[in-house]
Amino acid sequence: MKRTYPFLFLLIVFLLPRQLYAQYGVRDVPMASQKAMVMQRIGLTDITVTYHRPAIKGRKVWEGMVPYNQGQPFPWRAGANQNTTIQFSQDVAIEGKPLKAGIYGLHMIPAKGEWIVIFSNNANAWGSFTYKASEDALRVKVTPVTLEEPREFLTYNFRDIQANSAVCVLEWEKKRIPIKVSIDPQHTLKQIEAQLNTQA
Repeated sequence: MKRTYPFLFLLIVFLLPRQLYAQYGVRDVPMASQKAMVMQRIGLTDITVTYHRPAIKGRKVWEGMVPYNQGQPFPWRAGANQNTTIQFSQDVAIEGKPLKAGIYGLHMIPAKGEWIVIFSNNANAWGSFTYKASEDALRVKVTPVTLEEPREFLTYNFRDIQANSAVCVLEWEKKRIPIKVSIDPQHTLKQIEAQLNTQA
């Protein structure tokens, strides 16, 4: 008798709805928008972005898959699937505004002009569907940049890396969303001094 286990496995993974995954205890399955992570160190501060990468696949991205809805009823998750998260190992400044060390849910409100970038204290939600403004740690405004070549897959990376700052960017289709992250150089010096003081 011919075995059908591989076929059944593929059926379960790719065809059954997500509700059945939860019902039957399957918590980790392949997704169309694959998980990714990028990390950059500035001074002694580590910045880590964890996200899922949707593809364009011939669809309209801005004002299509991602509406310019001014955050109503909820903002964009800045990726796919679960929360996009950004983690800082030490205190930083985002576009000049202070933000404590920690892990944050990263959300955005797209618009034709300036975008609003939101750092939420809730980093464990599924996307932005349960987003609450009362959980905001910080909001900043940024201005998108137009790219010459389109990006098929949503990507986060770091640009303009300096000793005390870097620009974390989201790139997708022909847009780049820049978020400047800065650190306090005096704090870095104090950390180095503390390490030297503990040496024999």
